[in-house]
Amino acid sequence: MQSETIPSAKYILFLFLTLIAFSCGKQLKEKPDKKNFITDALGNKFELSQPPERIITLAPNLTEMVFELGAGEKLVGNTLFCNYPDEAKSVEKIGDMLTVDYEKIVTLHPDLIFITKEGNKKNIYQKLISLKQKVFVSDPKSYADIKETFLKMGKILGEEQTALQKIKAWDRLIDSVKNEVKNSTTGSVMFLVSVKPIMLAGKNTFIDEILSICGLQNIADSSRLRYPVFSREEIVKKNPDYIILFASKNLKAENVKNAYPEWKELNAVKNNNIIFVDPDLFARPGPRFAKAVEFLFNSVH
Repeated sequence: MQSETIPSAKYILFLFLTLIAFSCGKQLKEKPDKKNFITDALGNKFELSQPPERIITLAPNLTEMVFELGAGEKLVGNTLFCNYPDEAKSVEKIGDMLTVDYEKIVTLHPDLIFITKEGNKKNIYQKLISLKQKVFVSDPKSYADIKETFLKMGKILGEEQTALQKIKAWDRLIDSVKNEVKNSTTGSVMFLVSVKPIMLAGKNTFIDEILSICGLQNIADSSRLRYPVFSREEIVKKNPDYIILFASKNLKAENVKNAYPEWKELNAVKNNNIIFVDPDLFARPGPRFAKAVEFLFNSVH
């Protein structure tokens, strides 16, 4: 495979910003509390009184949630990577997920800032708190987490009913796919995060959850790591029926087939079962999770 066809390390880094950085402390599960309070992923309590009118999101998946809730007009700032929906591109940019312009944030006078526990760095959270900013931390790492985060944001923004209706629609789609693949095994799959080295999406990731819902057996599910690196020998031994990877410019099926000489003998390659997926759709734990499931199900079945 030519080097220009493989996503760069920088590309992969930012693609997984929502997966790798923020370790602010032990996550606390929400406990029953007074009806006018809600807790974030760090256990901080927020009073549900007047919905915020000016908000900032520091992660693309949170930006998507705000627009999905119909509250996009309240968004006064987001990151350079917030590109969906199209309206998100025109919102004031305050940096990326690792480096932000604190002065600009302060001048935007936000009522509330939404950030993620894994996607944003701990020092960003600490700096915002030192600047007397109100920060709500979320931690969506699974479909259940996505729904919980979405519902909490809906309650905060005064759009709880919208959130509940959306979640019901997602559940119906997910349930329909589960029923279609019930009592059947579609085949084994390796979800390539990187070709060189061979890094796969493992268990305890929402990508693995998508694969499982679609009836696919992840060849990396035996690893303790969420994103393990496999040897060439291990791939041959596992012999996946499908290869799934993020679409990128200039990356074609032939590049994957020729990545390593022995890959030509893999079932996935011999049967031309190479599937390219939208990185934004599959790398963001957000409101398009069900769409990712639907896309993969239709691609496989």
